Amino acid sequence: MTVVAACQLSLAVGDPDGNLAAAAGAIGQAAAAGAGLVVLPELCDSGYVFESAAEARTLASPASSSPALQQWHRLARQHGTVIVGGFCELGPDGQLFNSAALVDATGTRAVYRKAHLWDTEKLVFTPGDQPPPLVSLPFGQVSVMVCYDLEFPEWVRLAALAGADLIAAPVNWPAAPHPPAERPSEVVKVQAGAAVNGVFIAVADRCADERGVAWTGGSLIAGPDGYPLAGPVCADEPAVLTAGCDLAAARNKRITLHNDLLADRRPGLYPPG
Repeated sequence: MTVVAACQLSLAVGDPDGNLAAAAGAIGQAAAAGAGLVVLPELCDSGYVFESAAEARTLASPASSSPALQQWHRLARQHGTVIVGGFCELGPDGQLFNSAALVDATGTRAVYRKAHLWDTEKLVFTPGDQPPPLVSLPFGQVSVMVCYDLEFPEWVRLAALAGADLIAAPVNWPAAPHPPAERPSEVVKVQAGAAVNGVFIAVADRCADERGVAWTGGSLIAGPDGYPLAGPVCADEPAVLTAGCDLAAARNKRITLHNDLLADRRPGLYPPG
C-alpha cells in the first residue's frame, strides 16, 4: 500500500519564490503523512494567467536548470518520496511548453509536455507530441499527463494500455458553472476515466483567484473503480489529500467472471479518428 498525496495550492503568476514555498510546505505536509507519491498543480512554478507569451517566457526555464525541478529533487531525496508537478518549460529551440516532471531521489525521471492545450494556452505554448511517459517505481507504474489531457478518452486509454497503474495529473481547472447538486464535469470525467480503464488517477488542482480567474479546486484521488478515495475538494482553499493506494490492484482488469475492461475491447470495430 502506497500513500498518494494530491496537493491543492494557492499560486500566483509571476511569483516563483512564493509558489515554490507553497509547494515545499505541501510536500512536507504530505511526507509527514507518509506519502510515497506527491502530486502538485499545473504550472506550479510560474502561475497560469499570463498577460502574454512574453511574460510566460520570463518565467520559463529549461528542465535541466529549472529551480522547481531542482527543489523537487532535493525534497524527494530529503523525504524519500516521488514528486510530480507542473512547470513552465523553455525548450531547446526556444519554444515554451506546459510541462510536468516526475522527480525522485535520483533526479528527473520523466518530463512530459502537455499535448492538448486549453483556450489561450494555444497562444503561449507549443503542444507536446509524445505520449504520456510510463515510469517504473518501487510501488508501481506511474504515468503523467496535464489537465485538459484527461478529457480525451483516447489519451487516458493510451496510458492504461501502456501499463499505467496510476496517472498523476497536475491541473489548473478554471471554475465553470454547474448544477449545485452535481460535481464539476472535470471531476466526473476523471472518475469515468479511472473506472473505464481500471486505473488510479491523482489530480492536484489549485485555488485562490489569479488575475480574475477562479478555480474549481477539484483535487481528488480516484480508485480504479472510479470512486473517490480522497476528495474531490471542490473548495477555494489549499488542501493536502492523501489516500492509501494498492497500485497492484489496477493490474486486475476483470470486472466479472466473464468480463475484462481491456481484453473485451474490439479495436477492429472502432473506426479510426
